[in-house]
Amino acid sequence: MPDGSDPDAPAFAEPWQAQAFALAVALHQRGVFTWSEWAAELSRQVASPGAAQDGSDYYRHWLAAIEALLSQKGVAGPETVDAVSSAWQRAAHATPHGQPITLENDPKRA
Repeated sequence: MPDGSDPDAPAFAEPWQAQAFALAVALHQRGVFTWSEWAAELSRQVASPGAAQDGSDYYRHWLAAIEALLSQKGVAGPETVDAVSSAWQRAAHATPHGQPITLENDPKRA
């Protein structure tokens, strides 16, 4: 979270940030990684060159940490993550407004 943020401000500026948070928690609960592994990887991501000094890219580091751990653990490599991300994007564009987005809505789904 950015330093100096208002304690009464919402924890997440955008819905995807809450989803990234929930995904990290769910992966931990399923035993994909430990909290120590998570903390170490997130710390590496936040300290990476080019990270925003104001913390505005904090949750982007969450996504990068999740992707790195999935790859390190052999769960899903970058190609798989990219393929699923693309499928979700296609599904989102193909889903009527107000309906839940599911991978089944991906027009390229086999």
